[in-house]
Amino acid sequence: MQNRHVGHPDFADAAEVMAFDTGPGNMVIDALVAHFTHGRARFDRDARMARKGRCVNSLLEELLADPYLRKAPPKSTGREYYGREFVEKLLSQARKYRVRPEDLVRTATVFTALSVVDALNRFVLPRLDIRQLIVSGGGAKNPLIMAQLAAALAPIEVLLLSRLGIPEDAKEAYAFALLAYETWMGRTGNLPSATGAKRAVVLGKICF
Repeated sequence: MQNRHVGHPDFADAAEVMAFDTGPGNMVIDALVAHFTHGRARFDRDARMARKGRCVNSLLEELLADPYLRKAPPKSTGREYYGREFVEKLLSQARKYRVRPEDLVRTATVFTALSVVDALNRFVLPRLDIRQLIVSGGGAKNPLIMAQLAAALAPIEVLLLSRLGIPEDAKEAYAFALLAYETWMGRTGNLPSATGAKRAVVLGKICF
């Protein structure tokens, strides 16, 4: 992330870079869709299921009270936090509210988008002036997530990574290729400001 207008020749110094997991990403949505379809679907293609439902505000408020969202970076999360146990608890809450499957998927979708918005408002925007949010990964293909981000973050421009010439699904491949190149060149590849590491180091090993 850079703290100057996109296109400016000067990028942020390494110490200024922030990077952290904002929340569940698509994990909760995908798990719910797999649960309700008995494994026939693994994700909510084009947000079709979510579009048939309504957001349950009382349940959304409980989700937005998730303590992970308030934890200050550097931080990371994954299935160990937003995995089976989290989803089973969410399904139990949904039964309490008598929520339909479509409603739960929509609520989880809104939560996913708002977890990103919350992270930006809580940790990023007080420090940095950003003009664009570039989206990649599976969430970039979810029109409901994209619409929620655009509405909640205006006037920040929300755009897809493919607008910059890189396919949304190729983000990690590009990143690991870049890390490998930096290792090959003997240059440090980690950012202590993002990972919490004590110092910058050359990552990985090259074995001939």
